[in-house]
Amino acid sequence: MRHLPVRMARWSARHAGRAIAGWFAFVVLCLVAGIALGTNEATTKDFWVGEAGRAEATATEGGLERSPTERIMIRARSGELDMAAAGAAAQDVTERMRDLPEVESVAAPVRSKDGEVLLVSVVLNGPELKGKKNVVPLLEQTAAVGADHPHLVVEETGSPAISKGVNDQRDEDLALSERISLPVTVVTLLIVFGSVIMAGVPLLLALSSIAAAIGLSMVASHVMPDAGVGTNLILLIGLAVGVDYTLFYLKREREERARAGGRLGPEALVELAAATAGRAIVISGLAVIVSTATLYLATDVIFSSLATGTILVVAVAVASSLTVLPALLVVIGRRADRLAPRRAARRARRGKPARAGKPETGRMFGALLRPARTRPALTLCLSVLVMLGLTVPALGLKLIDPGKDTFSRDIPAMRVYDRLTESFPELFVTHEVVTRSTPEQAAQVKRALEDLGRRAQADPLFARAPKEAESTKDAQDATSPENPTNPKGPQSPTNPRSPAISEPTVRTSADGRISVLELSVPHPAPSAEAIESLTRLRQDHIPATVGRLSGVETAVSGDVARGRDYVSHESDKLPLVLGFLLLMTFLMTVWAFRSVVLGAIGVVLNLLSAGASLGLLVLVFQGTWAEGLLAFDSLGAIASRVPLFLVVILFGLSMDYQVFVVSRIQEARQNGMSAREAVLEGINRSAKVVTSAAIVMVTVFGAFVALHLTEMKQMGFCLAVAVLLDAVVIRLMVLPSVLLLLGERAWWPARRPGRTVRAQEPAAAGSPAEVG
Repeated sequence: MRHLPVRMARWSARHAGRAIAGWFAFVVLCLVAGIALGTNEATTKDFWVGEAGRAEATATEGGLERSPTERIMIRARSGELDMAAAGAAAQDVTERMRDLPEVESVAAPVRSKDGEVLLVSVVLNGPELKGKKNVVPLLEQTAAVGADHPHLVVEETGSPAISKGVNDQRDEDLALSERISLPVTVVTLLIVFGSVIMAGVPLLLALSSIAAAIGLSMVASHVMPDAGVGTNLILLIGLAVGVDYTLFYLKREREERARAGGRLGPEALVELAAATAGRAIVISGLAVIVSTATLYLATDVIFSSLATGTILVVAVAVASSLTVLPALLVVIGRRADRLAPRRAARRARRGKPARAGKPETGRMFGALLRPARTRPALTLCLSVLVMLGLTVPALGLKLIDPGKDTFSRDIPAMRVYDRLTESFPELFVTHEVVTRSTPEQAAQVKRALEDLGRRAQADPLFARAPKEAESTKDAQDATSPENPTNPKGPQSPTNPRSPAISEPTVRTSADGRISVLELSVPHPAPSAEAIESLTRLRQDHIPATVGRLSGVETAVSGDVARGRDYVSHESDKLPLVLGFLLLMTFLMTVWAFRSVVLGAIGVVLNLLSAGASLGLLVLVFQGTWAEGLLAFDSLGAIASRVPLFLVVILFGLSMDYQVFVVSRIQEARQNGMSAREAVLEGINRSAKVVTSAAIVMVTVFGAFVALHLTEMKQMGFCLAVAVLLDAVVIRLMVLPSVLLLLGERAWWPARRPGRTVRAQEPAAAGSPAEVG
């Protein structure tokens, strides 16, 4: 491992043309392979979790699974609704939808309780997840009906239309984040290197690594299905770590060039950089990969997809830094060497002195390091207290699985959804009670489920009037997707019924083994009332009815059940993931630096960084005070996927900085410096490049705060804050203070090295002639 980066750099330096061509051929090959194989998208069953998942599996087994449904609303553009005109529009909608191959059935139109809206429900063919693709023709036909009836407003919503709107918005948001982060990244690199060519190298390698990783992720999806979030993360992490790794390598090569003073050629300089920065990049990349791999322990398709995307893009970024980057540096170095005499001559003719090397740390970094250098004990105490203070709000963390009720109202389908649920509040939430029994028990199970429905009707949380149910029972039966006499719905929807609420009915599979009861709740999924209705259904109503039957399996699904069971599943997996994460962080640090003490320090510092960032996340997003500042509507909680994912990614990114900073300290120690001198030297030499890398990461992650999806805002905010705290507070104050106080004890049980790195340089690098 120690010599692998040097050997790879040596080969790339000697065969620069082939290395560069080979890298871009690899990128193209990855993309071609990915496009050829396509993406194996996760299916509905891949998302099944907990009791809700068992219920949906049982319903699917009996052919009673939930189908994607669209709702077309017809209302007056102004004034009262003309029922004759609305009926004609409903007839038009029905005929158009009935002719679409994507449509399974069209229900008879129903009128809202206030008589101002006419509603046509359309059931799509195929599983739920296909709805967002199949819904496009329906939206086109709805728009056409609206154009043909200009005095009416004809609009469409439903889970498929909302999902499509969310995807479209996410694509626009990602494009916006790129427009924000790319220019800032370029400016930061220009400031660091002062050269357009050198600033372009990290960006080129980051973008090519992202392209290769996207292709590989498409191939990998045939082993682990893609949940639709992997590409987003590849873009997010790829730009951050791709630029970071290249930045560290480039800075080290420039240090060696300045130190050599023209005595070494580009090949030798690349090998020297590979012996130090190259090894640190490999260790850092492995640390991120190992940390991220703990997400697989969550046994969740979304986390598995996130883990796969992160692992692939980090691995490719490491590979680019070890293969094509040395070759590019040799090509650039040779060009610089050819132009150097001319530049020196021009400067001499103009009477300008030769450029002096810039100090490793400027005034700002010197000021930040001064407290740790002069009063390490006080600095350590104050810094840790600040980080712990920021962590306190995390103790009040509340989790929620954000459903469609939480999506941005900039999505047209969401605005229609609000109007739909205002007119038809029973369409907010549906609980699905699924039972499995023997065919002989079918009649008994049906009676028990009907009793359950009546009990629910009497419960205020389900809020229904029995006489209203009677008026619509026939409409529900006549327009059911299972009605074999009318597979595409009614031919003449001219007699709309009112209201749309239906009596809870029991659907039973053909073999009589599986039955489903649907219960409507007039409250949005994230609300306390909707959650309480699920709790009461599971704990009170079911045990008192169908739960009394022996040998009958019962489970509840629906939007609320899915969310609650998902949060519970993640909470159960959190201790396992966190335990392995802490263990792997400790072992990776011990392996990298042969020090148990440094391993323990790494774990504690990562916990401080993650805890403080989660505390700030709760403080900002769980309340309402920052809504106007960051343009979001508070959920009163944190999206359930955010904390677990962030802790894992933050540990990996924190290990990034830990490895690069401690590697410089270790190198100074191996060069014969005392423990104190080594700490100050290592921090001084790494502070600027670590902070520059942090600026790039903060920009990339911070751009996500401008996105519409609250979950993405939370993720971007927390990552940006964590990186900033880690780079400034942890690496410039806490870490140097701890190491200065511990001295040589920080490296226990490793012994002080007997020879130095600088003594090995000629053997590792050789002269320009030897290397070239």
